[in-house]
Amino acid sequence: MTRNHPTRRTVVLTSAAAAAALLTPATRATAATGRPASADDLQPYASYWFPDSLPSGSPGEGVVWRSLLDWTPQGDADLAFNRSTVPLAQRFTPVPVNTSARADRARIASLVSFHPTAGNPAQGAATADHYALTHWAYIDELVFWGGSSAEGIVLAPNAPVVDAAHRNGVPVLGNVFLPPAAYGGQLRWTRELVQRDASGRFPVAEQMVRVATAYGFDGWFVNAETGGGDAELGARMLAFLEELKRLGEPHGLRITWYDAMTRNGSVDWQDELNAANQDFFLASDSMFVNFNWNTGKLAASGRLAQDLDRDRYELWAGVDVESGGWNTSVDWDAVLPPDADPVVSYGFYRPEWTRNHLPEDRTPEQFHAADDRFWTGESLDPARPGGSWRAPASAVADRSTVTGLPFACSFNTGHGLKWYEDGQVRSDTAWNQLGLQDRLPGRRWVVRTEGARPKVALDFADAWRGGSSLRVDGTLDAPTTVELHATRLPLSPSTVVRLAQRVESGGPVTVELGVALREPDQAGDPLPYAFLPVGKPDSGGWSEAEVRLGSLGGSGTVHGLAVRLTSSGGPVTWRLGALAVRDAQEEIAAPSGLKVDQSSGDGQFRLSWKPAPGPVRHYELHRVLPDGARRFLTGTCARAAYVRGLRAEQGESAVRFELCAVGELFTASETVAVAHPW
Repeated sequence: MTRNHPTRRTVVLTSAAAAAALLTPATRATAATGRPASADDLQPYASYWFPDSLPSGSPGEGVVWRSLLDWTPQGDADLAFNRSTVPLAQRFTPVPVNTSARADRARIASLVSFHPTAGNPAQGAATADHYALTHWAYIDELVFWGGSSAEGIVLAPNAPVVDAAHRNGVPVLGNVFLPPAAYGGQLRWTRELVQRDASGRFPVAEQMVRVATAYGFDGWFVNAETGGGDAELGARMLAFLEELKRLGEPHGLRITWYDAMTRNGSVDWQDELNAANQDFFLASDSMFVNFNWNTGKLAASGRLAQDLDRDRYELWAGVDVESGGWNTSVDWDAVLPPDADPVVSYGFYRPEWTRNHLPEDRTPEQFHAADDRFWTGESLDPARPGGSWRAPASAVADRSTVTGLPFACSFNTGHGLKWYEDGQVRSDTAWNQLGLQDRLPGRRWVVRTEGARPKVALDFADAWRGGSSLRVDGTLDAPTTVELHATRLPLSPSTVVRLAQRVESGGPVTVELGVALREPDQAGDPLPYAFLPVGKPDSGGWSEAEVRLGSLGGSGTVHGLAVRLTSSGGPVTWRLGALAVRDAQEEIAAPSGLKVDQSSGDGQFRLSWKPAPGPVRHYELHRVLPDGARRFLTGTCARAAYVRGLRAEQGESAVRFELCAVGELFTASETVAVAHPW
């Protein structure tokens, strides 16, 4: 992405080879025809294209070359699997938990490569080794980064990423990457991107809007780095951006421009906003400033943005963390001067370092420990930020979407080693599917105690529902409050909070629910919780308890939820498996019309159904075994699902599937079933 970091190019250039290496023979496609290598390959993948013409020669194994101008929704066999259905939630900003975080000032963009461009499964996969991003509270925009000259240079984000981001109020942008010639870029692709037809329209811009609206994501990140252009091409690119913005605005789409091409059509990274690139900024919603900025350049950029009647925080100062993560040397004071408002916003390039730097046998716990440190800081407590790494929690106020009832969280991160339902294992297969991720606490983890601070983490050894739970380990030698969600929930006489918990070892533990009915007076002050008794859960298995909030006055707004744990001393391990808030019972209607659309001889199935009427969080697909046992197969927010690896049980003539709709409180509807002969 920048002239001074060729390792980036290596990553992009080799992504096609990496994709091929990751694919088993059963999932590789012959790119010459764009059809699977085997008629039995039914796996849907995330989509990628070239703007118009394709490269010369033949694509690599596992790669399918496609022209965006040839795309139609009707001809997209994988559209049902790639379409996001979760609307972009509205967010609010609570009073910051520390005095250094700024509300409504600097924001953060995150450019993430979740998978190589080719072979990216549309609905997750049977592995827990995945960049399961959970710190949405600090992110203002996510770019689905990727693309290469060997695979395709226009990428649509897959639905699980968009579903998880939207649930947390974060827009997701697809990526247009026009690579340098040294890495296979061809100037004709730039010219084809911005081409006009005989009537003067921009056909690729029209297609990009159609794709975004059909797939349900929020716009495009445009990165033009192929050199050799001239002033005419620069003018054409500007007109293209203006038309893309005009066409996208009625659909709420946005554009972010990367600081590479200048107004004369050449590629010349400016590392600031100036006269050479300001027209592209004005034609876009924001601009990602190349990485070699300094104090003077950012200050001048902020002033120029304001002179142009634009918000200075619509500029992202790029921070490359791909190779160094929290060890990256950053002139933080240039962006975040002490005791002053931030100069501009900033953007992380490749924060999935938190996963990638770990050994190949990494566990989900190791990944989340690293990711928490990256986003929260060395203290692992956003109320006590510190250290040389200026973690987002120390600079940017967190946001939340927990504003309405019903609300529930089972502390599910969107991946796991097993799948649990009501504390019971329903599948012992590892999985990832970010669309199933909960709205997790944004402040991880604020712990208030006069005693020793316990370890608080998301843990994968046991769960109430999904793949993970909240685990607290330590010697509770003083009452310990673990803050959970920042909320704006209405309080009524009928409001009830239900918790699923267990004492795994030690104890007994007295548990109280903390409910804050107002915000603190100023940043850094603790929330004024009132504590209501939950009880002493028995040691061993999971138990559920209900707390009625009527004693708090019966009206108002719940601004925060927490738990307070008290023990007589000694090591304790306590888990919180779920927390649900409601003022009425949840009734979820069932879907209908479940059918098997395609099947293969090696246990692959594509299924679809008609959506359930009324609100639905997601759908869950189970297999019913001959003995009546139910095995979880997959979950999705879409209206179609893909499963693989099924085998007939002894004496089983047909495989039986059951599908249910799941509500916000994880209430399951009645099931709809279909049987398909082996």
